[in-house]
Amino acid sequence: NESAHMGWNFMKFKKLNNNEKLPFISYGVYEIDSKETKNAVLNALERGYTAIDGAQVYYNEKEVGEAIKESGIPREDIYLTSKNWVSNSGYDKTIKAVNKTLEDLQTDYLDLLLIHQPFGDYYGSYRALQDLQKDGTLLSIGVSNFDSARLVDLTMNFDIVPQVNQVETTPYFQQYEANEIMNKWGVAHQSWGPLSEGLDNLFENPILLEIAEKYDKSTVQIILRWLIDRDIPFSCRSIKTERMEENIDIFDFKLNKSDIEKIKELDKGKSPFNDYDDPETAEDFNSE
Repeated sequence: NESAHMGWNFMKFKKLNNNEKLPFISYGVYEIDSKETKNAVLNALERGYTAIDGAQVYYNEKEVGEAIKESGIPREDIYLTSKNWVSNSGYDKTIKAVNKTLEDLQTDYLDLLLIHQPFGDYYGSYRALQDLQKDGTLLSIGVSNFDSARLVDLTMNFDIVPQVNQVETTPYFQQYEANEIMNKWGVAHQSWGPLSEGLDNLFENPILLEIAEKYDKSTVQIILRWLIDRDIPFSCRSIKTERMEENIDIFDFKLNKSDIEKIKELDKGKSPFNDYDDPETAEDFNSE
């Protein structure tokens, strides 16, 4: 698909605090059945995606690795992210789990590895990540789902400031305060689940529909462009090829300040999925 690849040439990267570059759009493989993963990743790569966002607990890394190999695209042209799960936390377990991820993905390095949740022995895990970064196995390291207090605590107790914190960021949960803290410490803010799985009629929201009409775009494209205009890279998933194309066709327009102010009205200030202050959340993630 020549036009998709041409569109990708306008793709922006976010420069990380270690001078590596994170593409603004990653193709997420969360909740894609392992039987469908290889085909989905091949379709995404064909349409011009250059970054794949995976995790150990998605149980489809092997299939992602097969797709990359089959695509014939040189490894260095694909940005690969994985995340280390709670049950693999601690220094030794993290080293072992990362080696398994590398084997499954058929690669000898990862562009980015994140600690998936702020639970378990994530201090031990982060020590392992630092060592793996120093030996070149991991080009960039970071965390996911860390609230501001945990992020600052981790950052102040290690030599290497996390390159990325991937947190849920959507029109319903806009994370402005967290974003300020990340900026202060030089940690890149990356969004997961930007479309909130369409909850609460998000795609039919009157404010988003009005902005979408103005730019002749879909509400989905408005949401994704809103993140780029806030300088926030994101990971987004779809197994439908027309959606894959729609999700990266967002480089020919830009939202203005008043659009972004209008979208602020949708912020509910909390996640529709996980409450990280709830003891039950800690219980759930530690027992998975």
